[in-house]
Amino acid sequence: MDTAKRMELIKRNTEEVVIESELKELLKRKKTPSAYIGLAITGKPHIGYFIPMIKVGDFLKAGFRFKILFADIHGHLDNQKTPFELLDTRMKYYVEVISGMLDSIGVDRSKLEFVKGRDFELDPKYTMDMYKLSALNTFSRCRRAASDVVRFGNDSKLSGFIYPLLQTLDEVYLDVDVQYGGHDQRKILMFARENLPKLGYKPRIEVMTPMLPGLSGGKMSASDEKSKIDVLDSAKDVESKISSAYCPAGSSEENGVLAFVEHVIMVLKKDKNEKFTIERPAKFGGNVSYADYKSLQKDFIENKLHPMDLKKALAKEVNLLLDPVRKRLKGKDDLIRKAYPD
Repeated sequence: MDTAKRMELIKRNTEEVVIESELKELLKRKKTPSAYIGLAITGKPHIGYFIPMIKVGDFLKAGFRFKILFADIHGHLDNQKTPFELLDTRMKYYVEVISGMLDSIGVDRSKLEFVKGRDFELDPKYTMDMYKLSALNTFSRCRRAASDVVRFGNDSKLSGFIYPLLQTLDEVYLDVDVQYGGHDQRKILMFARENLPKLGYKPRIEVMTPMLPGLSGGKMSASDEKSKIDVLDSAKDVESKISSAYCPAGSSEENGVLAFVEHVIMVLKKDKNEKFTIERPAKFGGNVSYADYKSLQKDFIENKLHPMDLKKALAKEVNLLLDPVRKRLKGKDDLIRKAYPD
C-alpha cells in the first residue's frame, strides 16, 4: 500500500488530524509506525465503541503496530468511577468485550497489543516525569485540558487534575508515534503536544474521530442508560431501544440513528463491498439499498425514507454486530457480576 492509500485509510471517518503534514511525513519515513488508543476502564462499553474499533482496524491495515491501553488508573482518577478493588475485574471484562467487538468486524488481532496502565505508569522514571509536568502546569490549565473527559463536580478532587498528565506521558512510555481518540479528547491531546517538548520529548500526532450522538440526542455515554445500547443487550432490547430512539423525520441534527449508520454500518458495508438494505412493504416503495451514506441521508432528509423503516434495518445490523460479543461472554455471568456489581 502506497503512502497516499495509507493516508486515506487513516484519515477516513476522522474529524481532525493534528498535524496532517506530520502524519504524511511519518508514513513516508516509517514502514511500520506505531499508534495507540486509551480506554479508561469505567462504564460498560456500548455500541459507540465500534467507531474506535473500526479505526483500530484502519491503522492495522495501514501497516501500523497498534496498542490498546486499558487505562485502569485513569478509571479511578476520573472521580473514582472505578474503585481500586474492581480495576482488575473490569480490565478482564473490557478485554473480553473489546476482543469480541474486534472479531465481530473482522479485525486481525495478530498485530495488536493489549496493555494495562499499571504495567508502566508506576515506573519510577514515569513518576518523576509526572512530577516534572505537575510543576509546569497550573490547576486551571489541567482542568481546561480534562474538562470534556473528567467529571470534576463542585468540589473537585485532585485526581482529575492529574489525569491529563498521565495521558500525556502515556504517549512517550508506550513508545508510539500517534495517539488516537474521540474528539472529546482534543483538549488533552493538545495539552500533550504543548507539554511533551518541555520535557525534551517530541510531540505526537493526534488523530480524532467524531463522537456518536446518543439515542436520546446529545453524546452517547456509558453513564446515561437512555443514550446507549450496551454491547450485551439482548436482541429484543436492541430493537426496543432503537425503535424509541430520537430520529425526527427529515432531520439529521443530533440524530444518533443516522450517525451510527454513517460512521459504522456504511463503513463496514463499504469494506465488504456490500449495500445497506432497508426492507419495506411494496405499498411503501419496497426494499431500497444504499451503497453510500450520502444517498441515504438525502432520501431521509427529503422524507423518502421513513424513520421507522431505517430503525428496523439498523436494529437488524446492530444485532448481527453484537451476536459474536454476546456469544463470547456467554457463561461468564460471574465475571460480569463482579466487574459491575449492583
